[in-house]
Amino acid sequence: MLRVEKLQLSYGTRLAVAGVTLQVAPGEILGLLGPNGAGKSTTVGMIAGLIAPDSGSVSLGGMGLSSNVMAYKRRIGLVPQDLALYEDLSALANLTLFGALYGVEGAVLSRRAHEALELVGLTSRANDKPSTFSGGMKRRLNIAGALVHNPDVLLLDEPTAGVDPQSRNAIFENLEQLKAQGKALIYTTHYMEEAERLADRIVIIDCGKVVAAGTLTELYRLAPATTSLTLDCEGAFDTKGLLTLHGVNGAERVNDRITVRTDDLAGTAPAVLAALAAAGCRVKALQSSRASLEDVFLGLTGKQLRD
Repeated sequence: MLRVEKLQLSYGTRLAVAGVTLQVAPGEILGLLGPNGAGKSTTVGMIAGLIAPDSGSVSLGGMGLSSNVMAYKRRIGLVPQDLALYEDLSALANLTLFGALYGVEGAVLSRRAHEALELVGLTSRANDKPSTFSGGMKRRLNIAGALVHNPDVLLLDEPTAGVDPQSRNAIFENLEQLKAQGKALIYTTHYMEEAERLADRIVIIDCGKVVAAGTLTELYRLAPATTSLTLDCEGAFDTKGLLTLHGVNGAERVNDRITVRTDDLAGTAPAVLAALAAAGCRVKALQSSRASLEDVFLGLTGKQLRD
């Protein structure tokens, strides 16, 4: 549905976006992941046609942004990071205005505005002003405003910023409904758990560059180890001996806790337990955990994702 090829943009001597390439299909959520200042919002601005790139191209269903700007923008819905609402108009009036700006009129506009309010759970507040809404309700109304003209692609720039967990879950449910309707969604965030829950594929960017892309399973394989085995032990033990075991990528001990990183949990765990038993080290508890997106990011860049 949407194809982005080698987008690049500089602000003076600073390269903000450096050759970003991505694509998203109908009925797919693409997570655009990276730390603050990575270039996510700038990339979204170029995809939306709000910022002109220095080079590269954007096309939607084969139609280039540069070939017909207005027709392209009518197929895009944008949920900006900062709220874009008229606080002194009712929720319904906001949607009516936004739809009219896209050329939607009459009964079609009325129907779509009410459908958008229903989707985000604000039908009962249709005649109330956003100035009376909670932050989470405003975020949901912001999403409705991006939907009233029935776009093919929805761009969401950190739509859960500053909302409570209940509102965040409501937004997630809205986005999953849109995906089921066949919309193509690009979702920017710097929260790992959001990307893991929502995204079918993820593009990780840092310093304006794509550093990894793929499904969650594909990205987990890029981590230094796919699984961590944590053991609470009693007794002296030198973890250097574990590094010789097959599948062990790292091992360390802090007080009575030993952490082993491995690519093969099933094969490694028995060998680790046997080595500890042979050394007279008693295991009191153990648990395993898979690699996270943050592990992937740290392995690729060496930086904390939320710096």
